[in-house]
Amino acid sequence: MYQLNLNWQEFLPQYWQKRPLVIRGAFDDFSDPISPEELAGLAMEPELDSRIVARQADKWQVAHGPFESFDAWGDTDWSLLVQAVDHWFEPVNALVAPFRGLPNWRLDDLMISYSLPGGGVGPHLDQYDVFIIQGMGRRRWRVGEPGQHRQHTPHPDLLQVDAFEPIIDVELMPGDMLYIPPGFPHDGYALEPALNYSVGFRAPSGRELLSSFADHLLDKELGGRRYSDPTLQTRPHPGQIQQDEREGLRQLMLAQLADEQGFHHWLAGFLSQARHELDEQAVEPPFTVAELREALAEQALCRQGGVRCLYLDETPQQLFILGEEIEVPAAGAALARLLADDPAPAQAALLAACAQPELGEWLLQLVNRGWWYFPSQDEEE
Repeated sequence: MYQLNLNWQEFLPQYWQKRPLVIRGAFDDFSDPISPEELAGLAMEPELDSRIVARQADKWQVAHGPFESFDAWGDTDWSLLVQAVDHWFEPVNALVAPFRGLPNWRLDDLMISYSLPGGGVGPHLDQYDVFIIQGMGRRRWRVGEPGQHRQHTPHPDLLQVDAFEPIIDVELMPGDMLYIPPGFPHDGYALEPALNYSVGFRAPSGRELLSSFADHLLDKELGGRRYSDPTLQTRPHPGQIQQDEREGLRQLMLAQLADEQGFHHWLAGFLSQARHELDEQAVEPPFTVAELREALAEQALCRQGGVRCLYLDETPQQLFILGEEIEVPAAGAALARLLADDPAPAQAALLAACAQPELGEWLLQLVNRGWWYFPSQDEEE
């Protein structure tokens, strides 16, 4: 278990989305939860999003996985990056746990990079908050002020910014951490073989929200009411769209957002969707309630990495899991909150809930879907 040396009550008002921050010794006696060899093995799997970024003879190159070998890239000036490792490699989830005090819907994924000396992706901007944890090795980081930074593409799959004046210029050692808010240009490169862990926080754009909401209206066959103008009259300028007509059309669109319950249910479904592939497998053969109770008495139950589980109200009537709306039993609000708030709920609380037949059956369905699992049993397999 990793203990983060960060005072959230001080950090959030002073730095969150305001200023970058270097946290020396963010993790005491840091130990990497994954090895470079294990990360390379994951990059060979087709389900994971992986890439290599290299700079050779002043030219940038990008290759996308899955990879069969890394021998051709040499000993310097390249990085292997693997997205959403927390979805597939359970030990790294311990690094995400210290950030669970922030809203679950904001957490995106844990990206891990392994870089040889000189390896990096070049100066660039991100439009989301990120905490970069230094694992093995050393890495130099430079961070600049936000502003009008010209972006360019030295490779079709690589978006960089021009050189910038740094306000932070540091070498990170194992256990150090760098926080970078959206819009701050930054550049990092390895000084020696290094592992870095990037805990990213999603920030949907208005375009993404509107696109998803439009898809929702189409899927649910909503928004079918048409514009009407029963008081229409002839006009001297038929080419004009009049103010009252513009407002009528705008109100027709806004009426879909005005359905508060419908909007909130769409939003929770949208925010609970996974952005990367998951190791989601139904339990075969399925557990019975008796087997579930027996397992809970002996083992911890954990939420599968990458499974997003959200709710709307203090007394949840629904859970939203990976975009799916799951009805909560009448007596299951406390259990629903526990499952959504804590990726590894207390065994005693789950056993107490399972003593009620209806809640036991409900929890059984979630476990058999593969959304929650018993880590010790998974390791044995």
